[in-house]
Amino acid sequence: MAEILSALRSLMASHSPPLHALIVPSEDYHQSEYVSDRDKRREFVSGFTGSAGLALITKDEARLWTDGRYFLQAMQQLSDQWQLMRIGEDPSVDSWISDNLPREAAIGVDPWCVSVDTAQRWERAFAKNQQKLIQTSSNLVDEVWKNQPPAETNPVIVHPLEFAGRSVAEKLKDLREKLAIERARGIIITALDEVAWLYNIRGSDVSYCPVVHAFAIVTLNSAFLYVDKRKVSSKVSSSIQENGIEVREYGAVSSDVALLASNQLDKDTGLSSGRNDVCETGTCEAEENNNDLIWVDPASCCYALFSKLDAKKMLLQQSPLALAKALKNPVELDGLRNAHIRDGAAVVQYLVWLDKQMQEIYGASGYFLEGKGASKKRSRETMKLTEVTASDKLEGFRATKEHFRGLSFPTISSVGPNAAVIHYSPQPETCAELDPDSIYLFDSGAQYLDGTTDITRTVHFGKPSEHEKACYTSVLKGHIALGNARFPNGTNGHALDILARIPLWRYGLDYRHGTGHGIGSYLNVHEGPHLISFRPQARNVPLQASMTVTDEPGYYADGNFGIRLENVLVIKEADTEFNFGDKGRDTYHLSISLGHHIR
Repeated sequence: MAEILSALRSLMASHSPPLHALIVPSEDYHQSEYVSDRDKRREFVSGFTGSAGLALITKDEARLWTDGRYFLQAMQQLSDQWQLMRIGEDPSVDSWISDNLPREAAIGVDPWCVSVDTAQRWERAFAKNQQKLIQTSSNLVDEVWKNQPPAETNPVIVHPLEFAGRSVAEKLKDLREKLAIERARGIIITALDEVAWLYNIRGSDVSYCPVVHAFAIVTLNSAFLYVDKRKVSSKVSSSIQENGIEVREYGAVSSDVALLASNQLDKDTGLSSGRNDVCETGTCEAEENNNDLIWVDPASCCYALFSKLDAKKMLLQQSPLALAKALKNPVELDGLRNAHIRDGAAVVQYLVWLDKQMQEIYGASGYFLEGKGASKKRSRETMKLTEVTASDKLEGFRATKEHFRGLSFPTISSVGPNAAVIHYSPQPETCAELDPDSIYLFDSGAQYLDGTTDITRTVHFGKPSEHEKACYTSVLKGHIALGNARFPNGTNGHALDILARIPLWRYGLDYRHGTGHGIGSYLNVHEGPHLISFRPQARNVPLQASMTVTDEPGYYADGNFGIRLENVLVIKEADTEFNFGDKGRDTYHLSISLGHHIR
């Protein structure tokens, strides 16, 4: 790490202008939560492997910001050269820079790896002391990363209508109608899952996420996909073009955004029309002369593309695809249920197998076969279970199920103190052995062609303490309370988050992560725009019927144990006796439940 920091500081000093600090975000060019190995720049410079965080390197300091899910992990992984900054407890990165770096300091960042929202927030904070955010022309981390993995070149796959539920033509028609309503003539789509959802394509460019590294631009008349053409077979290319979409090279998005800004992009295309009859009444043509805005989602669009547009002719608001994708169609909902039934069967198989192993290897009293295996205890010198070998077995059970395409995130398989590390990632060389006298927590999920799954269970194969049982019971009560919630239309996840915490609050306990997130349809396991969380952004979008959301409260005793319970829920309209204020009635409906609980 010392050599990396030294090399970066040398580049910072020779930069024009010289940089007083360099910000290294976690995100890629698409502001993704999970990124490919090539894009793990923050991990490379800091050694911290969590999915969320931001590194700041100055002339003589190195600091890393991350949230409550990763405090323990970061403390374990960061070297003495790094200082941990706890989000929510310590000053934010922009506040720290404003208060601690000199006036007129230059702070560098790769504009492709930071969102419009974030960059503008930093610029406002830096302006107080005439500090400036400098967009570097290249990524300085890439220049010192000698063994940086190559760019992914995995094939693009068409996602069949039998799983997608809606055609590309239907989705484009809806999108163009939204453009016309908002007086926009085009939209730049940068989020990988939005591109995949809109064009009904999937890929494997990012581990655990079936997405393709690609951008999209849709205008009232045309549609474009920007992707490494080596990934697109002639068959897939024909399918994409049949929907009026022109395939262009990934790097061409930069120049095409400039063309879009000057209203030259449609004229530049070789396609006479990309509408595919989505503007049946001629509305798009009639509106085109009146619509002069470019729609950009400031949370997902990178600052590099934003900088090529005219600020006076931009519509800066959440992408219309975020909500459209979150509102699952009937085919997607059926797929979700079917995927969870198969996935639930795999989890039950795993628990039965694990219970038997704990009895035979460790002499645990067991649960499913209680009392039958205790006398079969074998030597732990010749046989043992670890967090990794156990999670590998779980993946094996899943792999036998129909439509399985891989895991949806790295399995969290954690024993005792490791379970207190909220996003613990066991490694073969350092992972713990299973212990019949300790809590075991596993948070896992899979990608199936018809749905994405995410489930957490916490078990004990021996005799938990009274405190462990009391904590587990409180988590379970909160889980049930949220799962049974009924609430009026317009309610957001910030309002409901408290339901899962009240049983813990009674004992003065709590947890540092949100309570629920959306989940994709053979897409990202974490999907917005809605949340159930104490964080302010959970106020942004009301919960609506046909959304999916997880229910996952927990409790973590640092250095001792961790507990979390998680199911995926579907929001459905409820039949209540009254309808106060004509607000309508929504409730949660549990998608799948596996009732194996601690004793």
